[in-house]
Amino acid sequence: MSYIFHPDAEAELEAGIAYYEERESGLGLDFAAEIHATVQRILACPLAWPVLEGVRRALVHRFPYGVLYGYEDSQIYILAVMHLHRHPGYWHRRVR
Repeated sequence: MSYIFHPDAEAELEAGIAYYEERESGLGLDFAAEIHATVQRILACPLAWPVLEGVRRALVHRFPYGVLYGYEDSQIYILAVMHLHRHPGYWHRRVR
């Protein structure tokens, strides 16, 4: 199974890494590792997370983020690396 990030989701990931790294050295790398672990959990069991507004959301450990994704034809399409306490519906325009 493969996955691809929406360009805006990739930018959100990079922004999150930069933000946490500014807060504390090494914390950005921890954030990146948690996102990677979440993506690996999605790949292992893509139907395990609940459907919210037409997409699935897997929660990230240690950080207030969720990975929103679609699953079709053995492909994971990551729509957003979303902070859970900010602008909840902004990603809707990314849905194919």
